[in-house]
Amino acid sequence: MNQSCEGLQTERLFFRKYKDDDFPFLLSMLMEPETVRFIGDGRVKGEKGAGEFLQWIYRTYEASENHGLHVLVRKADGMKIGHAGLVPQFIDGKEELEVGYWIGRDYWGRGYATEAAAGLLKQGKRERERLISMIQSGNIASQRVAEKMGMEKEKSVVLDGKDVWIYTV
Repeated sequence: MNQSCEGLQTERLFFRKYKDDDFPFLLSMLMEPETVRFIGDGRVKGEKGAGEFLQWIYRTYEASENHGLHVLVRKADGMKIGHAGLVPQFIDGKEELEVGYWIGRDYWGRGYATEAAAGLLKQGKRERERLISMIQSGNIASQRVAEKMGMEKEKSVVLDGKDVWIYTV
């Protein structure tokens, strides 16, 4: 039986779906240049772009209750520190399921991405044998997270004009 990422917990984090009142948090992440440097086209997004992104997140929830980016909340104090989830992606015309994770800049270097990715990997393996992570070639920190999860570089593709490694497990 598939279990949604909603309610998924790790030692220090829990995952929950985005709600409209999370918009200021999402906007704050999308407006931070270092946070978005290796996401999509690498450009910050204003209110319009953040609104479009939130609508995309909601559409992933409609497509599958098990998928989509979820807010990462630190259990100790309820602080929103990033988002992560199992995200459908199309690579070379084939649907893949990505273990995706973003951590807000203030929370980098504390193991949260590794912790979130490990929880998602375990969750995703209940659904599919093969999972991927898409990581831009310059994003060494996220590459290390994928490698800690036992993922390996499979190939390089170009997405949004950026060189992206496809990691698989």
